[in-house]
Amino acid sequence: MSASASEIAPARRNALAVRAGTWWTILRIALEERLVYRGDFMLATMMRFLPVITQIFLWSAVFATAPKSGSASGGGNGATTIAGFTFANMIAYYLLAMIGRAFSSMPGLASGIARDIRDGTLKKYLIQPIDMIGFLLLQRLAHKLVYYLVATLPFALVFYLCRGYFETGWPDAGTFLAFVASLIMGFFLGFFLEASIGMIGFWFLEVSSLFFIYMLFSFFLSGQMFPLSMLDKFTAVGSITLGDIVRAMPLQYFAYFPAAVFLGKIQGARLITGLLIEVGWLMFFIVVCRLAFNRGLRRYSAFGG
Repeated sequence: MSASASEIAPARRNALAVRAGTWWTILRIALEERLVYRGDFMLATMMRFLPVITQIFLWSAVFATAPKSGSASGGGNGATTIAGFTFANMIAYYLLAMIGRAFSSMPGLASGIARDIRDGTLKKYLIQPIDMIGFLLLQRLAHKLVYYLVATLPFALVFYLCRGYFETGWPDAGTFLAFVASLIMGFFLGFFLEASIGMIGFWFLEVSSLFFIYMLFSFFLSGQMFPLSMLDKFTAVGSITLGDIVRAMPLQYFAYFPAAVFLGKIQGARLITGLLIEVGWLMFFIVVCRLAFNRGLRRYSAFGG
């Protein structure tokens, strides 16, 4: 005898409640673990800002020797722009880019997935009712939540000391919401992109070289090293610049895009288009990650205890 619709609906709700409870338990345990052994985050975060001091000296020298632009008098760095950035803009950009990279970076994710596949420890996800991708995502979410919980004070201190470099001040509500949205999507984009790279371990025993190449390109093409608008003066094909090509890649959303949004360098239609493209890249890598995992399981084999 088939079950009626009135019987199926409560069963589905119960199943969803059980699943939600399982994921909440995993997230809670991951948070507790990281709160115990991540007490060094505060000091480590302060140390990560030290390279900004080097950037201040470096770009101070660059702007001092660059030709003055505009009709501003009084000289100084304020009258000089490079790729649309003043000296103060440039330092503020590096501070904001560090926030973007803190959201999107996933250290050890791809190599960990590939290692689980190679060593056969992937079996633990196959014999237990836990989805591997969802489990790893919750772990990374817990990692980021704890990181920013502990690192709030160092971030606030550094940004207070460097407040003079933010010439445009605090952005309006719409710009700030777009900035926050780009950071959140950058986290998920970084996770699914690197998880997709880790899935290559189903087909190759060693992916460390591929991941090194990815990290190298990511360092340069995400805007972590310099604003990507500096590449606009290099023509690639016709009227298309090298900057246009690099900004068409998903890597810009890890550092350049959120920083440029906060500083008001990307506004209006360009801002909306950029956010929609980021959503598109995120959906693309979610699908790629899932397909790679499902297809990889078809050819996966493991033995031993």
